[in-house]
Amino acid sequence: MMTAPAHALGLAAAMGWEILWPLILGFTLSACVQAVVSHEEMSRLLPDDRPKSILRALALGAASSSCSYAAVALARSVFRKGADFTAAMAFELASTNLVVELSVVLVVLMGWWFAAAEFVGAPIMVAILVLLFRRFLSKRAVETAKEHAEKGLIGRMEGHAGMDMAVRGRGSILERLASREGFTATSHYFVMDWASVWIDIVLGLLIAGALAAWVPPQFWQAFFLVHHPLLARIWGPLIGPLVSVISFVCSVGNIPLAAVLWNGGISFGGVIAFIFADLIVLPVLDIYRKYYGWRMMGFLLITFYIAMAGAAFVVEALFGVLGLVPKQHHALVVEAAIRWNYTTWLNLLFLSLAAVLLWRFFRTGGPAMFRMMNAPDMKHSR
Repeated sequence: MMTAPAHALGLAAAMGWEILWPLILGFTLSACVQAVVSHEEMSRLLPDDRPKSILRALALGAASSSCSYAAVALARSVFRKGADFTAAMAFELASTNLVVELSVVLVVLMGWWFAAAEFVGAPIMVAILVLLFRRFLSKRAVETAKEHAEKGLIGRMEGHAGMDMAVRGRGSILERLASREGFTATSHYFVMDWASVWIDIVLGLLIAGALAAWVPPQFWQAFFLVHHPLLARIWGPLIGPLVSVISFVCSVGNIPLAAVLWNGGISFGGVIAFIFADLIVLPVLDIYRKYYGWRMMGFLLITFYIAMAGAAFVVEALFGVLGLVPKQHHALVVEAAIRWNYTTWLNLLFLSLAAVLLWRFFRTGGPAMFRMMNAPDMKHSR
């Protein structure tokens, strides 16, 4: 008979195997985008909190890395260089909720409904945050945050956030990607993005495996008020971010946990709120404290929470009216077993692609990059 730890590890391995090719695909596409999108004009493009700047922040965030720590570091960097604080925070939220790898993994583990909800909900969340900032964020608070930001205290992934290898010059996007510089930049972004989030992914899989194996369904049903549908729809978006805060897992790593929570009975809006909340987990809150001070950390926690829960309520209501909320709670949480099916073939195909990018990374000075991932103000160019 399989022991409890072995059962948990088996579930974690199964989920890891299922999401391997989507992760490689997502990180490859993200690396390609970053290879042709420069960071140098971000500050100029985000001068205020007007709709045009916020839309730019969403687009720039979607083109960036999904690493929560890198997103937080980069948001502070552009803020220090003159970007509007509200626009910088909008960029931060978009960079972990509108990226390709997140959507692909959501589709594979949970279904297209959740990827669509994430895509629809993220701009709503940012809109709510902008309104909250306009109403409650004072100029003095921003000035104080700027003073703290200028101290340059180091958080995680400072060097990764500072890496800018975007290929500049003439030519189409495809031509720039196909160039030697484009190939090198893509390989570096691919490997560094993986290096920045692999701990969160592994931790998320292990926690998800443990919860799926050890926590009885009756607990989840009681905790998420499954037998009280109306209360469950209210409770889910409120409790989802709080579960995320104490899970310590952010970036793509929280998707396996979301799958377990969905199977346990949390509402559709609760799942979306949980996924949104990767930027208020405890380690990230500590970085906010270092970057902007205690008061701004508290302000960000409260306003982010309200925006995340509020957007989740809106998404659940909207998808409910459209009949897009799944009726059954059946996310992909399966026992470990490698079979010769489409998943195995896709994993082998994309592992080959990853091997090519790794080869290019190591042939073009990549190993030195690892030593600078947490270095402040890293500058890297071709």
